Amino acid sequence: MGPDGSIAQTPHPAALGSALTHPWITTDYSEALLEFITPPLASVTDALAFLRELEHFVFAKLDNELLWSASMPCVVEGESRIPIARYGSSNAGLMKTVYRRGLGYRYGRVMQVIAGAHYNYSFPDNFWPIYQELEQDARPQQEFISDAYFHLIRNLQRFGWLIPYLFGSSPAICKSFMCGKPTKLVELFDNSYYAPYATSLRMCDIGYQNTHESEAGFKANYDNLDSYIESLTRAIGTPYSPYQKIGVKVDGEYRQLNPNILQIENEYYSSIRPKQVPGFNEKPTLALKRRGVRYVELRSLDINIYDPLGISESQCRFLETLMAYCLFQESPVIGSLERREIDFNLDAVCYGGRTPGLELQRSGKPVTLKSWADELLDALSGFAELLDAGRTDRAYRNALQEQREAVRDPDRTPSARMLADMHTHGEGYFHFAKRMSELHHAYFTRLPHDRESFTAIEAAVARSIADQQAIEAADKQSFDEYLQDYFAQRL
Repeated sequence: MGPDGSIAQTPHPAALGSALTHPWITTDYSEALLEFITPPLASVTDALAFLRELEHFVFAKLDNELLWSASMPCVVEGESRIPIARYGSSNAGLMKTVYRRGLGYRYGRVMQVIAGAHYNYSFPDNFWPIYQELEQDARPQQEFISDAYFHLIRNLQRFGWLIPYLFGSSPAICKSFMCGKPTKLVELFDNSYYAPYATSLRMCDIGYQNTHESEAGFKANYDNLDSYIESLTRAIGTPYSPYQKIGVKVDGEYRQLNPNILQIENEYYSSIRPKQVPGFNEKPTLALKRRGVRYVELRSLDINIYDPLGISESQCRFLETLMAYCLFQESPVIGSLERREIDFNLDAVCYGGRTPGLELQRSGKPVTLKSWADELLDALSGFAELLDAGRTDRAYRNALQEQREAVRDPDRTPSARMLADMHTHGEGYFHFAKRMSELHHAYFTRLPHDRESFTAIEAAVARSIADQQAIEAADKQSFDEYLQDYFAQRL
């Protein structure tokens, strides 16, 4: 962001390398929306240390700019002031830009500059043969692994309301985000809206959602890997009238990749995704079909505004415990009634999760959030003990206890803390978030440089620039031909 808190209009800094090919530092929707990617690492400590060095490196390269430390943007000066990310002149780079242009036409650019923390998790490779033997399952191992991950995914959807309750950090927004549209939110000071008991407005209907899902008659199917792939493939190949009206190539410029329900797989928003690392220009669904599920991507975390990294060690350890629990619990397929309950519960918690006596829906009956949360946290205790085996710091049990306290006393949740701090300092959302952003900037400014880490990141910057140049030089097709071949990929 610029010094005044507005969305930066400058391009992705050249000192950070190529956003197309850098393995760890890229952009999301906008040139101003940085994305940090940590590689697969064996421990929470290692992953956070890597993330810290990435952010430290970026702070050292910024020129009179800050990283906004909250999920919801501020000082939104209209759609034209949100620059779409660019990835060079190659067909692969142009495809990424056109995809984002299409998102802007379909949902509006403002929604695309919401930010979150994605928690990627996989179980160790040596875990799966042992687990498969215990389950006495004779299928090919990758088929067993993929089914197990979908088992986990369904349970994370069932219990997913717990994450915005515990970690939601967007109970208020800047008025500019609404761009003058009516809202049921309450005015706070002169420049903000909020909901008194909200946890994560980012995850509500004003945030990033597939808002035309019901009209298009599409919902991803999580029964198993094949049904998931089939449902996404069908959506990518099915024209949708409102998107047909936008046009695809208008006056020689692509407005979107296609006029279908989804342009590509990533357009479908979900709180958790099954993932496989795709090859260059490989469709994600084909990567899943060919090699199965490699890890899951939890997407319902707001940026933790109280931690300079945007996510804390305690959060990571709690989520790891929750992943283990979700893997080992029964996980039947999700029927239409349960799907409605899952959607209702998530919306209820995001808009009013701290409401005294809030009731959720479970198996057709009401249940209070507190009693259900207590049940889940009690069930997690054994898993936390197992994960702490051989440790002396009780890290997983301490992380679990921290969340027990947040269930017992909602004022301990980040969303409640944010509103309390805003009232204490007499700050609207913008001034609070800007103050926190400046505090985190000061934190990274004071950090001592790790020469070895910075050298490694500098080397990745140089490689990424060379890699982008090589991709651009290798292009022999027109963009029209490239897109046709991309969408024609089959097994």
